Amino acid sequence: MKHGKFLCEDVVTTKIDDATAILFWFTDIEIIEKMKKKFQNLQDGTRIITIWGPLPECLPTQVDFPYIMNQIPFKHANLKEQTLAIFGIKCVDFVTAWEYAERYTKAIASHNVDNDRFLTILQSLIIWINAKNLGIACEDDVPAPIKNYMEILKNFLVLK
Repeated sequence: MKHGKFLCEDVVTTKIDDATAILFWFTDIEIIEKMKKKFQNLQDGTRIITIWGPLPECLPTQVDFPYIMNQIPFKHANLKEQTLAIFGIKCVDFVTAWEYAERYTKAIASHNVDNDRFLTILQSLIIWINAKNLGIACEDDVPAPIKNYMEILKNFLVLK
């Protein structure tokens, strides 16, 4: 990499004004809010790459899940707009929820794959239920696989 440098410093206090690309992997809302203010001082075109999710209230410019790129100046977006941009679709059905849950599971999986299916089931439920709550589920009714998995969790694991 020509003319590049890696910084291993406190992200909140380090000088980043001349950055052209930043890998930003934080979930602490206090750090994110402080950094969003710092990002306002970056040059137009600066890229901020996050993993798993976009910066809050920002519309991604490019998505190659799990990597999500935002670019200065940020474009404001609500959660519904962000979700549709990440999935690259007009609505979320069970198949989409399952595919993304499976990608996520494989990306974070340990060497012990015994729990992968369970994690994929949980993630697909979370994705679909959130899509339904946001009004972007493709179906009006709860799909049969979602009903079945919810029933399994309720009856066998006492999860509600």
